[in-house]
Amino acid sequence: MSTAVWPPVIRDQLCKAEEASLARELKWLLAEIQETLRSLKAGLEECASLLAPQEPGSTLVLSSLRSENLKGFVTRVGTRIVKGDITLKLSSLRPPPGSTSNRLSISQEPTAATLVLQQLVSVRTLINACLDVVDASIWTGDNKNANFISGQLQLLHENMQEARQTLKGGSNVQRPWYDDPVDEKAFHPQLSPYLSFHLEIREAALLLQVRTLEPTNSATQSKSLTGLSIREQLAVALGGAKTPTHDEANEVFKYKGEEVRVKEKVRVDSQDPSLMAAFAKLSALEHTVALSRKALDVVMGRED
Repeated sequence: MSTAVWPPVIRDQLCKAEEASLARELKWLLAEIQETLRSLKAGLEECASLLAPQEPGSTLVLSSLRSENLKGFVTRVGTRIVKGDITLKLSSLRPPPGSTSNRLSISQEPTAATLVLQQLVSVRTLINACLDVVDASIWTGDNKNANFISGQLQLLHENMQEARQTLKGGSNVQRPWYDDPVDEKAFHPQLSPYLSFHLEIREAALLLQVRTLEPTNSATQSKSLTGLSIREQLAVALGGAKTPTHDEANEVFKYKGEEVRVKEKVRVDSQDPSLMAAFAKLSALEHTVALSRKALDVVMGRED
């Protein structure tokens, strides 16, 4: 059984009718995309506000799980860590005389180095680039040109993907700790040269990793033993070997121009509500742009 149109439609007329229908649909879709772009701009501005430097900032508690190895807090204002007080109790880090722990404090001196989270700097730059793309698509470009709008949506989508991935973190967006040492002068008192303090963003949370280090050179290794506890010094003197307690125990790294090993490692993360909200918002906006791109490709005959 077959279906036919009666009376028959001339093929040329049918083609013209299809072209006219697609033109009307494309015109309607481009108008809808303009409304979508305005909505996207509002969402991007909200993301920018969540990452903007606003006092008093976000104070994040840092605490190692089921141990007293690391306790404290840091305060983030925009892309900077402006305050922080952390207590360390590590077997490989000897505390000052009269104390049972080591204290790390972010210096409040005007001349002190600033702790900057480069991932957040990149995210803010990408969000501003997205806002520029939206403004160009609405105001300065030819918003009735399907090819132009398609290109703008592609650029917008790529910037959003990169911003979201940067907030998600990982080795592809963040330099490794041994290539990105923190400035010792950002702390008071200054950080020990064999203590690595590394902050990054991972899964929209603040991740802190503290490592105690020792040089691999035997001539300088004896100097690092002064940082060991009495029990550990005695164990090493008697020929005992420490049991590796972390995933980097058998690796050698180039840190500040010197080959070192990681003696002890503490990893602590703290959920940041503002970063989590920005990550969720960016994911939703990225999905919206993907749908608009798909719809436009279909109407333009570019679908896979």
